Amino acid sequence: MTEYRTQSLTRSRDRAVIAGVCAGLADRFGMSPLTVRVLFLLSCLLPGPQFLLYIALWIIIPKRS
Repeated sequence: MTEYRTQSLTRSRDRAVIAGVCAGLADRFGMSPLTVRVLFLLSCLLPGPQFLLYIALWIIIPKRS
């Protein structure tokens, strides 16, 4: 398995499911994209602005070139 750790926060293009936000966060922090996706889905069970945060990150984080 290829390790994708990056120094800057960018959205992943090759491992994206929706917008690449979770894969980009996983790359930045050396985690599995599946782990980040599961954590995000579990956080959606709690009250809060998770979807708004995801959309904001989608807009703010640049796509990896």
